[in-house]
Amino acid sequence: MLLFIRLSWKWVRRGFKAFFTLGLLGIIGVLGLMAYAIVLGPPSLSTPHNTTYYLADGEVMEGYDVGASRKWISLEEIPEEVIDATLAIEDHRFYNHYGFDFKRIASAALTDLKTMEMAEGASTITQQFARNLYLSHEKTWTRKLKEAFYAIRLEIFYDKDEILEGYLNTIYYGHGAYGVESASQYFFNKKAGDLSLAEATMLAGVPKGPTYYSPLADEENAELRQERILNRMNDLEFITSSEKNEAVTASLDYYDHSAEEAKAVGPYFQDEVVREAARLLDVEVEAVESGGFHIYTTLNPVHQKELEAALDEEFDSASEIETAAVVMDSESGAVTAMAGGRDYSGSSFNRATQAKRMVGSTIKPFLYYAALKEGYSPLTMQESKPTSFELENGEVYSPSNYNNYYADDEITMAQALALSDNIYAVQTNLEIGPKKMAETLRDFGIKEDLPAVPSLALGTPSISLYDMVNGYSKLTSGSPEAEKHTITKITDHRENVLYEVDEETPGEKLKIDQQAAFSVTHMMTGIFDSSLNGYTSVTGSSIADQLSRTYGGKSGTTDSDSWMIGFSPDYVMGVWSGYDDNRSMTQPRDQQYSKELWANTMEKIHDDVPASAFKPPRGLRGVYINPESGKLSGPACPEERLVYVKKKDVPRETCEEEDSDIEKIEEELENDPWYKSIVDWFQ
Repeated sequence: MLLFIRLSWKWVRRGFKAFFTLGLLGIIGVLGLMAYAIVLGPPSLSTPHNTTYYLADGEVMEGYDVGASRKWISLEEIPEEVIDATLAIEDHRFYNHYGFDFKRIASAALTDLKTMEMAEGASTITQQFARNLYLSHEKTWTRKLKEAFYAIRLEIFYDKDEILEGYLNTIYYGHGAYGVESASQYFFNKKAGDLSLAEATMLAGVPKGPTYYSPLADEENAELRQERILNRMNDLEFITSSEKNEAVTASLDYYDHSAEEAKAVGPYFQDEVVREAARLLDVEVEAVESGGFHIYTTLNPVHQKELEAALDEEFDSASEIETAAVVMDSESGAVTAMAGGRDYSGSSFNRATQAKRMVGSTIKPFLYYAALKEGYSPLTMQESKPTSFELENGEVYSPSNYNNYYADDEITMAQALALSDNIYAVQTNLEIGPKKMAETLRDFGIKEDLPAVPSLALGTPSISLYDMVNGYSKLTSGSPEAEKHTITKITDHRENVLYEVDEETPGEKLKIDQQAAFSVTHMMTGIFDSSLNGYTSVTGSSIADQLSRTYGGKSGTTDSDSWMIGFSPDYVMGVWSGYDDNRSMTQPRDQQYSKELWANTMEKIHDDVPASAFKPPRGLRGVYINPESGKLSGPACPEERLVYVKKKDVPRETCEEEDSDIEKIEEELENDPWYKSIVDWFQ
């Protein structure tokens, strides 16, 4: 027993020495840190830099934010309501701590340990001010440690009123507004000193996350946060219950910026740039807008101007139908123009990137790409007639063609694509296996939930326009490097390069079958070729006479969606039209908007672009065939159409005779250079 007591006392003494040593080292460390902070001197209180955006031609992009008009006002000019609201929601013990609220830190640390991530913040106003002035917004422990050190320096060299004044003059309120004076002017068109309690508490809630709490972005979220702030002020006895109730029910009149927004270049594009930059830099959206970056974009001002002009020209102002459009460089995937809706001032929701709609027949080119890889050819014949397909699970699937029109005979893949025949598509999907098509779509960058079912061939999945245009860009260029992007380079305000698209491939490394991709690309030029007319007209016939050069494309229609995605060798453009509430499109004009907008815009952006041809890869042969029979064209054939097939798939008969001289045809093909067909096509 005595031995046990002696051993216990021994360990107690050792523990006490260790604790004392650690405590002493901690004190020495803190004193050393304080001494180092003092040696460095007071940190500068200069304001953060604005983020600047550049067009593809290097010119500064014209925006609609007010960040350049920051105004610093003294703490005496800031109303008590603004100060109290900010302290109540951000740091009510601000005047009682030395830069750190250890009670909040302990609570936040406990939450972070439970979630195993930095889920909850406990930053004081001093820490936030330090971060805004000197640091990035990334959630890392390194940044937190730097933030703490700068907070110490601020507390040593500046009094509380100076820190609070600096914070209120530099905090970001969204929409390009830095500081309470700029925010007051932006939201309410008045000086900060004239703000009411209701207005002050609404503003105080915004810096937590302007994307979520700005009343101009999400009024419901903003009002809930304002009410929380008023309740907090009442709990802290900053205001009375009657003042709180009066402010909660007060009606706020926000300043109308529609005239300024109308001058902005591609506002939907600008929003996407900010979101993309946030992903690339792994920071919050607000950190991009207030980070002092130089962001070089892909926006072509001529393309954007032509797109917006076409929007104004094509759509009936009285109609509630909405639209979205994306123009993309075929080879690189660089976005040159974007519209996420008809009127940004009416709705900033980007229907091109944020909405997912049923894609309809625009999905079929990917199906036929998969089929070509499985051994099919553009001349593979399938029957087009009312068909009920019995599935493996015993169910029966009975798709139909548009308006119940059918060939009641066999047709080629080339004609099936041009006429958008649903029976051919479903038959092909079942033969190659729906899983094969789902895998193909993923190969082209479409990551949505893709059920491997027969109806996948008819475009039942809901996919964003942005992803669909990106998939077409990869398909028509035959390049896995064609990945959608709006940014080419990002630097900090000292011109240090933080990201550059040339140095890292923007998308995944995918393998694309060049021959299959080109065959499908060329088949899609058939939607404008009347020689492929059959039991109905080709799907692009309504706009074919508006086109002055060779284009390819595919339209798609559902009860509530109208699509047109088309391309030249230089650019891919996609258009979606429909109603935000998914109502059916009952007016024939509604079904035509997408095609008209596509044709109008594509023609205009190609005005100064030299005509160019789609260039087939080695291994394909261009041959003229009779579209109805899929056999070689001859002098007596009524129509002919150029298709590209592998040598093994070249027909051995002409449309005018069942038993052709095979050797003679092969000899003609050998003596006839492959490029002659291309030359003939463009003459």
